[in-house]
Amino acid sequence: MENPTVGELTPPDRTLMGPGPSEVHPRVLRAMSTPLVGHLDPSFIDIMNEVQDLLRYTFRTENQWTIPVSGTGSASMEAAIGNLVEPGDTMLVPTNGYFGGRMESMAERAGGEVVHVDAPWGEPLDPADVQLAFEEHQPDIFGFVHAETSTGVVQPDVSELTSIAHGHDAYVIADSVTSLGGVELKVDEWDIDVAYSGPQKCLSCPPGASPLTLNDRAMEKVLSREEAPRSWYLDLSLLEGYWGDDRAYHHTAPITNVYALREALRLVSEEGIEARWERHREIAGALKAGVEAMGLEMNPPEEYWLPSLNAVRVPEGVTDTDITSYLLDQYDLEIATGLGDLDGEIFRIGCMGYSARPETVSYLVSALGDALREHGADVDVEAGLAATSEALGR
Repeated sequence: MENPTVGELTPPDRTLMGPGPSEVHPRVLRAMSTPLVGHLDPSFIDIMNEVQDLLRYTFRTENQWTIPVSGTGSASMEAAIGNLVEPGDTMLVPTNGYFGGRMESMAERAGGEVVHVDAPWGEPLDPADVQLAFEEHQPDIFGFVHAETSTGVVQPDVSELTSIAHGHDAYVIADSVTSLGGVELKVDEWDIDVAYSGPQKCLSCPPGASPLTLNDRAMEKVLSREEAPRSWYLDLSLLEGYWGDDRAYHHTAPITNVYALREALRLVSEEGIEARWERHREIAGALKAGVEAMGLEMNPPEEYWLPSLNAVRVPEGVTDTDITSYLLDQYDLEIATGLGDLDGEIFRIGCMGYSARPETVSYLVSALGDALREHGADVDVEAGLAATSEALGR
């Protein structure tokens, strides 16, 4: 076999405005280029402590058990569900988006029985329906998606949902993958037992070390299990030895990814979490104003609009993939099409983290308008650009 001939790495320079990853801040990229140390090096232990403190600030929690899980956001998701759900447990999951289905799959693999609380794709869960589902099924665990990436819907009334669950002595797992660091999220105040996220959305960090937090009540359930979780790698009772006081070897941490997450979270702290939430609302609001003035329609109602992921209806006479391909080819700009029940019906446009800047939103509205007009859509690009500019105060 001959040696493969592979050229120098030259990926395209894309503007990332899809559902993730978002653009990475230059400071985060610089942090990733710094020298490696060992994962048990005293200096890395200090870095681990700093990351945990920064994660607590960003999650708005005092939870001792707040860590980055080695892996993408699906790893922190599986760590949450696979550790909390024991064989024979019943987990209540939503049907109003793609990621409720992923919760279901993970709970079943953990040996749990799954029941549903129903809502249409594009709508949040109604607390009355959650109450009825609890009365009917008496689940042990309730999972919900705070910011549904597949529909562009944010779940309101979180405290009301957690109150219902705790009134039935159930645990609450919140998917905050597309909300952490970009949309108001208050783990302690809202009484969430477990929350997981991914670094590549509103934190603008490469995937590889994914945030997870558990309160004492949830961790007690994990540590008192009669049967070990089915994943050794994601077993929180073993990871406790590494991220807890002992700092005992479990696996080699993704050191460079932890560096990156530390710098991304440092940026959150410097900006201030409330100011960061407001920036996402303002910049995404300018995007929303622009596409609506252009003649497009948002998928979710105004009261459920998710600033970090904007679901825009595909106009009549246009094929979604023609537009996304055109944007990639002509503008090096990434947006995404719909998933599941909304496949072919929406564009999913991210406005997250470092991508939530005036210049990226202006570029997006201009490029999207050109793509739609080129493919025969009835859009007013000039009106869209003017509305975006006005919303940005330009």
